[in-house]
Amino acid sequence: EVLRCKTKIVSEVRGGPRRSVSRRRPPPLHVLSRRVGGAVFLTPPAPPPVPSRRVQLLIFASSLIPSASSTRRVDLSPSRSGIPVTERILQMEDGISTYTVDEALVSMGFGKFQAFVLAYSGMAKISEAMEMMLLSFVGQSVQTEWELSAQAESLITSVVFVGMLVGAYAWGIVSDNHGRRQVLPHLVGFNFTALVTGGAGLLSAFAPNYLSLIALRFMVGVGLGGGPVLGSWFLEFIPAPSRGTWMVMFSAFWTIGTIMEASLAWAVMPAFGWRWLLALSSLPSFALLLFYPVTMESPRYLCMKGRTADAVHVLETMARVNRVSLPSGRLVSSHRTEELHEFADSSETLQLMSSRKTNAAELDSKAEIGGLNAIWKLLSPNLLRSSLLLWAVFLGHAFLYYGLVLLTSELNHGNRICGSEGAEIIQKTHINDENLYRNVFITSFGEIPGLLLSAAIVDKIGRKLSMSSMLYISCMCIAPLMFPQTEALTTFFLFGARVCISASFTVLHIYAPEIYPTAVRATGVGFASSIARFGGILCPLVAVGMVHACHQTAAILIFITVMLASGVAVSYFPLETSGRKLSDHIAA
Repeated sequence: EVLRCKTKIVSEVRGGPRRSVSRRRPPPLHVLSRRVGGAVFLTPPAPPPVPSRRVQLLIFASSLIPSASSTRRVDLSPSRSGIPVTERILQMEDGISTYTVDEALVSMGFGKFQAFVLAYSGMAKISEAMEMMLLSFVGQSVQTEWELSAQAESLITSVVFVGMLVGAYAWGIVSDNHGRRQVLPHLVGFNFTALVTGGAGLLSAFAPNYLSLIALRFMVGVGLGGGPVLGSWFLEFIPAPSRGTWMVMFSAFWTIGTIMEASLAWAVMPAFGWRWLLALSSLPSFALLLFYPVTMESPRYLCMKGRTADAVHVLETMARVNRVSLPSGRLVSSHRTEELHEFADSSETLQLMSSRKTNAAELDSKAEIGGLNAIWKLLSPNLLRSSLLLWAVFLGHAFLYYGLVLLTSELNHGNRICGSEGAEIIQKTHINDENLYRNVFITSFGEIPGLLLSAAIVDKIGRKLSMSSMLYISCMCIAPLMFPQTEALTTFFLFGARVCISASFTVLHIYAPEIYPTAVRATGVGFASSIARFGGILCPLVAVGMVHACHQTAAILIFITVMLASGVAVSYFPLETSGRKLSDHIAA
């Protein structure tokens, strides 16, 4: 309604037809008279109709725009009361104060409700980390037991990333269409991803042959592809001022998962083998099923979809659990205030309003996205540069992170094979080599200082500088590994590189949801995660295949090149999102 009024104002300012409620010439006197008996009485004219709310809004907004002949700039500064024009227009519309989801979240702060959301989404993060970390242990054990080639061993890891590629894209689209929590009427989102991940992970422990193991690990990857949806879900409950800090805390659950998996492998693998490790690693996924009934949908998503009453119910529940009060007034979708801010702040407001061809109702009617339409939204002019750069940086980070995880177990193994010791003897003893579990355990702890480092710098120096600086430092850490080093030095340099890549990847997972509006946030992050899986597919070919083929120098040079290219790409991101409010709709 506000947009229609704005368009009508522009038409009048540009000399279009002007209509007036009461400019008609009064009728003749005899029309207003009536005869009763022999006397003539004058009938007073009917009172002018009370202007509707839309007319009142039109009159108020018209007072803010000078006449067509005026050349002065439009004065849309706040009134003496300090209330911005956008707030005055929204209050004028129905006479009561309003607030947005962002304002409600800031008013309530971070409380017990958000702590539960953090714990629930964190369990999913732990499950994902454990399923990914076990790849560095299982591959070599399966290779020896089933006498596989190095390429077949690499495929055990790569097929998981192929499944994640499919799952991340699919879950992102479904999440933006049907909700972060709800997917289908009987196959609800978090439940379904947990069932797929946990069920396929447990069944893979009983795989009778190589092909069945490959198929089941692919299904595990499809389930793990829903991980970014939980990240978007948690993000949309967090107030903007503390968003960076709490997203780092969310990423800490990944570190917990990697350390848990390294500890579990150290305890289980030497005594019981890889099948027990697969079975035990699937258990955290089933924990999500227990607490699903008490989760709630994202209020930002509900408000964006026009389900304001449901959003208010969620916010009231949050306020009750946190023992605080909501702001007074009525909840409105933030896309309305975004449109009014454009109206109030732009120096070319009239041109923008006259060329606008959609209104709020049309935006809601086009909210359903899917398939190629989702990709076109991500490639719209306002998101094109951000999307392309984000895909490249995600691919680079996935290649580097998972590659470093694999290098932890492969470098020393490759040095032995390419050295004087026999490959056959090494392959047989490598499975139960406690040094392997110790080294992976140590380098996994490198993610803790990485988290602390990212928490310290993400809001102080910004997202972009945090990522690029960490990527450049990681180059210096990994460069000495171009040549064979002792086991202690190899572990030390990989520890330093793991610290930097973990910090950069953590900031990237904070930055990615912030650059997309709510309407395409899960789709955008999901598709970026899908692109990242190509990095996961390729990294075993370098970290495993090339190292086993005694091409360690070339492999490390590839890692350094990817680090430098990712750092340069980060510097070209168009937005620094530190401290910015999340948007709900794609700008017109």
